[in-house]
Amino acid sequence: MLNERKALFFALSAVLLWSTVATAFKLTLAEFTPAQMVFVASLVSAIALVVVCGVQGSIKQIKTTFLSNPWYYVLLGIINPFAYYLILFKAYELLPASQAQPINYSWAITLTLMAAVFLKQKIRGQDWIACLLGYFGVVVIATKGDVLGLQFDSPLGVGLALISTLLWASYWILNAKNTADPVVGVLLGFLVALPLAFGVAMYEGASWGGISAQGWLAVTYVGLFEMGITFVLWLSALKLTQNTARISNLIFASPFISLLLLAYVIGEEIHPSTLVGLVLIVIGLVIQQIKRRSPADA
Repeated sequence: MLNERKALFFALSAVLLWSTVATAFKLTLAEFTPAQMVFVASLVSAIALVVVCGVQGSIKQIKTTFLSNPWYYVLLGIINPFAYYLILFKAYELLPASQAQPINYSWAITLTLMAAVFLKQKIRGQDWIACLLGYFGVVVIATKGDVLGLQFDSPLGVGLALISTLLWASYWILNAKNTADPVVGVLLGFLVALPLAFGVAMYEGASWGGISAQGWLAVTYVGLFEMGITFVLWLSALKLTQNTARISNLIFASPFISLLLLAYVIGEEIHPSTLVGLVLIVIGLVIQQIKRRSPADA
């Protein structure tokens, strides 16, 4: 019972923190370019995860894990966090956060389709229903309800948000058979991303002067609570619980809390179609999680 309470506490903490990051993204993008955000947030995350590894006693695993398969970890780091967050932040720059966040949330549906292609996993009938609902929800959000007109405020922003779901799903497919310590694996990704993001920021001629204290606090918050510490909280919850499904279902509250924060903290208008589209995506995800009953369960 004590472990379950701890698991619930860690999971709720992670969900609440993830619910704040869309607001933090917008606040940070007011002063940083996407490449600058990736670099600074990755640096903050890497420092935080090194501390976590030190507490766990897994510091020595960082070097040995990387050297065991260096090109694999380089590829993972290029996909996530470098390319994934660079593209996601650009989508947030082009779109209202209330559109970018729900579209990105459809990554789990993208994962189902990609797993069928690359991992040869069977797609069930309910998975197809989930996909149809999910992507119809994306269209509703992107067109502000004008589904037949198919008019997008920013076609590039919508496209980038959808590409981010492909990258995130690709990362988890490549990571599916990785037996290394998950915290060490994520840390290596940030270490790979650091020079790449810094290089892109310098190539773009990004200015580091004139960034306010609020900007630095916002990007630090993103690094800690979107990319770093929250991941550890979520992993801890999954390790402690005996009911993974109950813990995992808490994540469905995150996008709705996020919309409330966007409306009240930065005053972003939440279009009614966004809520409709988000509900369609979440219904699709719930349907996707329903397990086929075996004869023994009947």
